[in-house]
Amino acid sequence: MSHIQGFPPICRSDAHTLILGSMPSRESLARQKYYAHPRNSFWPIITRLLGITTTDYANQTLQVTAGGIAIWDVLQACARHSSLDSDIDDRSIVTNDFRTFFEEHPGITRVYFNGAKAESVYRMHVLPGLATRQAEIALQRLPSTSPANAGMTVDEKLEKWRVIVAA
Repeated sequence: MSHIQGFPPICRSDAHTLILGSMPSRESLARQKYYAHPRNSFWPIITRLLGITTTDYANQTLQVTAGGIAIWDVLQACARHSSLDSDIDDRSIVTNDFRTFFEEHPGITRVYFNGAKAESVYRMHVLPGLATRQAEIALQRLPSTSPANAGMTVDEKLEKWRVIVAA
């Protein structure tokens, strides 16, 4: 089982929305890019929602952050032998420092989880350690954009993800 490290957040100081995954996939880790697996629907969804036309990762992230959205993962590190969230060894979980992150980004009022694992780990390991104001930030789970979530089409996922621009 491999011990893996996540990425720093993609954000600006004026962020109002935080999208949290669990941990980057093998493909993402190899490419050093969030949601790099070609069948992950995160970038097709987020670029459609925000009207981003570039396919260049650096430009996409600039435009996402310009829209007040930050991207990060709940986990800083863990042990996992595949890219599946179900393969994360729960005993190995190290979460990111959200207390400091929220102090440095006080404008964040909404957190959206990219799938069930991100939400469950956050609620179990992060939420109890947050300051009162931080613990009151609105939380909502969205369907995972992972190709492992094959029960929904990209268009069905897109409809659920519209909430991030409607709020």
